[in-house]
Amino acid sequence: MKNLARLTSHRRSENALPYGRASNALPYGGASNALPYGRASNALPYGRGSEESARPDGRASNALPYGRGSEESARPDGRASNALPYGRASIWMATLVLCGAPAFAQPEPTSIAIRNAKIVTVSGATIAKGTVVMRNGLIEAVGDNVAVPADALIVEGDGLTVYPGLVDGLSTWGMGTAAAATGGGGRGGGRGAAAPAGAAATPAAPPSRGPEDRPSTTSWLKAADEIQPGDRRIELARSAGFTSAVVFPTRGIFAGQGSVINLAGEKAADMVLVPSVGQYISVSRGGGGGGGGGGAGFPGSLMGYIAYIRQIYLDVDYYKMLKAEYEKNPRGMRRPEYDRALEGVMESKRILLPANRWVEVERMLNFSAELKQPTILYGMREGFDSRSTDHLKGKNTPVLVSLRWPEAQRDRDPDDEETLRTLELRAKAASSPAALKKAGIPFALYTDGLDQARDIQRAVKKAMDSGLAREDAVRALTLSPAEIFGVADRLGSIEKGKIANLVVTRGDLFEDRTRVEMVFIDGKKHTPAPDATGGRGGAATPETPQGMRR
Repeated sequence: MKNLARLTSHRRSENALPYGRASNALPYGGASNALPYGRASNALPYGRGSEESARPDGRASNALPYGRGSEESARPDGRASNALPYGRASIWMATLVLCGAPAFAQPEPTSIAIRNAKIVTVSGATIAKGTVVMRNGLIEAVGDNVAVPADALIVEGDGLTVYPGLVDGLSTWGMGTAAAATGGGGRGGGRGAAAPAGAAATPAAPPSRGPEDRPSTTSWLKAADEIQPGDRRIELARSAGFTSAVVFPTRGIFAGQGSVINLAGEKAADMVLVPSVGQYISVSRGGGGGGGGGGAGFPGSLMGYIAYIRQIYLDVDYYKMLKAEYEKNPRGMRRPEYDRALEGVMESKRILLPANRWVEVERMLNFSAELKQPTILYGMREGFDSRSTDHLKGKNTPVLVSLRWPEAQRDRDPDDEETLRTLELRAKAASSPAALKKAGIPFALYTDGLDQARDIQRAVKKAMDSGLAREDAVRALTLSPAEIFGVADRLGSIEKGKIANLVVTRGDLFEDRTRVEMVFIDGKKHTPAPDATGGRGGAATPETPQGMRR
């Protein structure tokens, strides 16, 4: 007993100072490897230890309430000899601190600077050697004499070129299948509404009999509501240098409203920049099937499609008049029936109409003048034809040119003779951007289903080989689509205050040997997937980002 008392007294003097301060305590009584405020370095939260010692009363020596020490010596009174009040530190945390390893993931830097890089601003002169500073998702500064903030994460830009992030002017990247699966019908909220999960299958809708059935119409749909961040094509697009896209539902006559999105975000809401920028309209069965049931019915011809679109806008005018009269004096007047198809059309800021051949260009320009709607023409495979550019001059109608150049069918019968027009279209389609540029027609390029970085690069290179200057090709995939859709105040060029969407390359954009090193979306760095760059390099780890340092 005397020996035990002596041992107890010795331990009290060694590590049981008031408030649990050990003999080698740091300020606030912490042990030499303890965390602040006397938390035991080997105590797990609430006293859960992993190395228990036997005690006379059979209780775990390290299982005392509120984190008392995990390597205690037995004492007659059952008290922990080295217990520290409320100690929550653990052995592994102390080890991490002592070894200098980060205990938690490093936070995303709020400021990033790319310095000593070539900067293609698009809206102004190219900077041979300059700096771009990004902070909180925006471009804070750009120039050849910009000071790097002290808190910035630095990207050494020697040998690199910085461009504005590429913008796809007409895309379905990130779009789910809901828009395509939704049927026709637009009056009220019934026909065309998606069935609830688990509901019994309903018979297919009968063929449409006329405009009143609203065939192939989902004008109320917004691409922003259908975005799926997990779409694998989004990562492929980033690997090609794209940071934004104007995405549309594309199934139906009035398919729905497009949205401007960024190509990164944990959830869809993080990606949406502008929820509604225009209505996508098609005049072929390939755009959205047939009538309301997707089969035969109205409309069944090009004339029928044109007539239906015209009727919709006549109905819109009448619908607006009825609503205005009812709002003015509702007493004694039957309220107008809600028509979501017309509401969606009314909400659309502009319409997109298809036009590939020069005769379609003429037709759609006349049609848009009749509808009195701001219009964008898409397709433009015969933009090289002088008749197309002659019709477009002075109309103030921008066009979107598809990068899917016509090609011969791989499995076609070699004995089948091709028409002269087919051969001419195949040979000259890629010269359409250059012809439009020469004629002064505002235009942008869109990928039209091309998803692989190599396919997109080759398509743009083909347009360049057909007469389009590199700076015009870059503009047609950056500032021009931003201007066409009214978002040039935030996208499309490297300017102070705009969204920090950038693509950084080693080499000139669109060249065969050029490599996309990284892209920044809302100021956050993304690296191309390894398979998207032919295996040349991969995504950098957060701890050792490529080309970046503090």
